[in-house]
Amino acid sequence: MIGSLKLVLLLSVIYLCKASEEDVLELTDGDFDSAISQHDTALVMFYAPWCGHCKRLKPEYALAAGILKNDDPPVALAKVDCTEGGKTLCEKYSVSGYPTLKIFRKGELSQEYNGPRESNGIVKYMRAQVGPSSKELLTVANFEDFLNKDEVVVVGFFEKESDLKGEFLKTADKMREEITFGHSSAKEVLDKAGFKDNVVLYRPKRLQNKFEESSVVYNGEPDSLKGFIKENFHGLVGIRLKDNMRDFTDPLVVAYFDVDYVKNPKGTNYWRNRVLKVAKEMDEITFAVSDKDDFTHELNDYGIDFAKGDKPVVAGRDADGNKFVMSTEFSIENLLAFSKDLLAGKLEPFIKSEALPEDNSGPVKVAVGKNFKELVTDSGRDALIEFYAPWCGHCQKLAPVWEELGDKLKDEEVDIVKIDATANDWPKSLYDVSGFPTIYWKPKDANKRPVRYNGGRGIEDFLKYVAEQSSSELKGWDRKGNAKKDEL
Repeated sequence: MIGSLKLVLLLSVIYLCKASEEDVLELTDGDFDSAISQHDTALVMFYAPWCGHCKRLKPEYALAAGILKNDDPPVALAKVDCTEGGKTLCEKYSVSGYPTLKIFRKGELSQEYNGPRESNGIVKYMRAQVGPSSKELLTVANFEDFLNKDEVVVVGFFEKESDLKGEFLKTADKMREEITFGHSSAKEVLDKAGFKDNVVLYRPKRLQNKFEESSVVYNGEPDSLKGFIKENFHGLVGIRLKDNMRDFTDPLVVAYFDVDYVKNPKGTNYWRNRVLKVAKEMDEITFAVSDKDDFTHELNDYGIDFAKGDKPVVAGRDADGNKFVMSTEFSIENLLAFSKDLLAGKLEPFIKSEALPEDNSGPVKVAVGKNFKELVTDSGRDALIEFYAPWCGHCQKLAPVWEELGDKLKDEEVDIVKIDATANDWPKSLYDVSGFPTIYWKPKDANKRPVRYNGGRGIEDFLKYVAEQSSSELKGWDRKGNAKKDEL
């Protein structure tokens, strides 16, 4: 009897697992657009079969799919294999690591998924995506309370239906995880605000200053509302955090100090206002302030072990991603001079680097910060480069394969390269490394950009890829990766 009960339970579990797997749509380059457009809200996982993180996520993802399909309205969960049927899709949506999850609304990419990776968390997060993306402000009290939020808010004022209102609601759907939106058609709110058919970005009181307006009205420039919000959200000097770092583009100058708007808003704005004064004069550079304790690792990358004292420490990057540190004490005058010199290319860049290898004649070339340009960028040769971390288990597993690959290709016009990405700098504008190991193909032709490798991790996978991509056909393999027979 007990044995029979165990069998029934086991069969039930197998059935549930199979059923939940079937609830996840398996999409490819050929059917993605038509399938995803049928769903108001969909979550898509871009994955690789060999990826350990993907394997761990799959059962949680499948369970969430089984729950969310029965919601009203339902949320569809789909997956795309980036190594087989979904290669073009993964390139189109800039998938640079696995798994990557993205939210789609009515067939269009809406936003990145930044939520939990277990079933209950996925369900909760995605259910929050199907509610109104913009809060309707029915009264003046609603409007004033909305403006008192301690964050940037975007409000749409619409006396009647219009193309602008349609664009506003569509943008709110796409940016709901990033921005707080509100809208109103109530006459008393429109009269109070002084707008009838406008969208306005409001800055919170703690960020208001004499160097820029506290609110900005959208007038059609840039050519999209999303672009307008992105351009104005952070103002002249943004509060740069770990989760919004990508908003701040190079050339960039950052002042690191004790940024704390909870315990010390006055002191925080004292230093920020000084950066604002410089930023007002130099719109060619992106300026920001960051908490020095939150960015200890980044400061270490600039060669700064510890930011002493109360005054900000300043560092930055030029348009090419080269790093610079302001050596003089913080002042408005010194910050202005540093920023101008950075822009003019007058500063000596800081390069984080291990020591140059004494012998680099092995089958796998060792790149460090000091020789990356010579060994890779300006080598005039094809190269396959592995960016690794010493502590990474996947990297350790790949190491013997990488050595074997280097040995097999040692007589070819292709360099097999590795670089410890935790201890060295490299051109980050060309090589976006978001996980380990990350592998790039760098063509011999200097006019072609490096391409991220998303294939398998076996020796045959790499040989086939290199044979296909190499500028000149390999001596030992044809273009399909088949070993050539020795000529008699």
